[in-house]
Amino acid sequence: MGIFGSKKLRDLSPAEVHMGLRDGTIILIDVREVAEFAAERIAGAVNMPLSSFDPKKLPSAQGRTLVMQCGSGKRSASAVEMCQKAGLGFDAHLAGGIAAWKAAGLPTVKGPVAA
Repeated sequence: MGIFGSKKLRDLSPAEVHMGLRDGTIILIDVREVAEFAAERIAGAVNMPLSSFDPKKLPSAQGRTLVMQCGSGKRSASAVEMCQKAGLGFDAHLAGGIAAWKAAGLPTVKGPVAA
């Protein structure tokens, strides 16, 4: 069992997620709220706020790994658990969230989301 009761929670480092985004093997799902996402985000992340999160509406992985991400790792772990309860096999999240990403010196995008 994982930290929040999930079957399995796989912690990915900022470096692992960065590499996966670069080579196209990861789809990053940011579960922070819309205002948080608009203020600062990881380039390429898809925003699906935890407050209205529906695992059935996740994009098709198409051979890639879906990775959940939030501010610090707590909400992303909850999203993984929701996916597993819905029968989906997703287990990965960005350990430490965007805070760990920034602490690792990786770039973020700030400001309004382009339409």
